[in-house]
Amino acid sequence: MNEKETKEAIIRKALENIFQGIEVLSKSFKKEFTIDGRLVGDIGETLAALDYDIDLFDISQPDYDGISDGKKVQIKATFKESLTFKKTPERYLGLKLSSDGTYEEIYNGPGQIIYDHYKHRKGIGKVLLSFPNNELRKLSKSVSDSDRIRKR
Repeated sequence: MNEKETKEAIIRKALENIFQGIEVLSKSFKKEFTIDGRLVGDIGETLAALDYDIDLFDISQPDYDGISDGKKVQIKATFKESLTFKKTPERYLGLKLSSDGTYEEIYNGPGQIIYDHYKHRKGIGKVLLSFPNNELRKLSKSVSDSDRIRKR
């Protein structure tokens, strides 16, 4: 087998593993886990629903993923060093995922705190913007326990 064939075989095997994993996730959690854009978000929502007092919507909504204590919740997840924010949600839960299935809570609280901190940014509240995890961590420290989404 030449180098090109070896690399193609590696890609085929890796994709086979990915799609087998997606199939297991889809059957286990009744979400799509589509590879083309929703996979990370669906994983984040699933982890959040397992660990936090959040009831996910059965049908995907454009600006919210679920409800907690009567408040609409937007869940964002990433494997990178920033999270996105568009419409100002009642509650925002931002998670940084790791390849081993663990995660770090980056932000947990009212979306208004993020909006107020970044209100000078062009497009805030109107277009999808990216914000550094380090800044969101700092903002999350200012959130009172009563304004956080409770863990189960």
